[in-house]
Amino acid sequence: MKRDDLQGLKLSNPIHFAAVGFGSGLASKAPGTFGTLAAIPIYYFLSFLSLEIYIAILVISSLFGFWICHITSRDMGVHDHKAIVWDEFVGYWITMLMVPFSVQWAIVGFILFRFFDILKPYPICWLDKKVHGGLGIMIDDIVAGVFASIALQFLIHLYG
Repeated sequence: MKRDDLQGLKLSNPIHFAAVGFGSGLASKAPGTFGTLAAIPIYYFLSFLSLEIYIAILVISSLFGFWICHITSRDMGVHDHKAIVWDEFVGYWITMLMVPFSVQWAIVGFILFRFFDILKPYPICWLDKKVHGGLGIMIDDIVAGVFASIALQFLIHLYG
């Protein structure tokens, strides 16, 4: 990513640093993909938690994401800058809800989430265009995560 594209971003600011996925969103190509990849090791640790705690972390991470994405996009002067990838973290973790860790399912979940996040079938595309601020940055990835989770649960039921 070019330095000019990152105007207003301060990696020394913990809010900005979290919003760009601890630096993973700064990849020059496919920052959303790199952000999703960075979410996988964290999912590994989340997968050992009880369902209740995992869901609580998802809710907290989403609320936190609304806030940090709003602040970071405001400071950068760009709505949903491609470097902001906290939404990919949360979307991937939603995809992997109730999935015991395995490399196979982590990869399938990654592919499914990226599929829904990139193609944005309805209503994801509508949400992406119509909802603004931190909620707008997060909501399309949350719904993409729900779609990917449903598809993943179906595949696990079929082949797991």
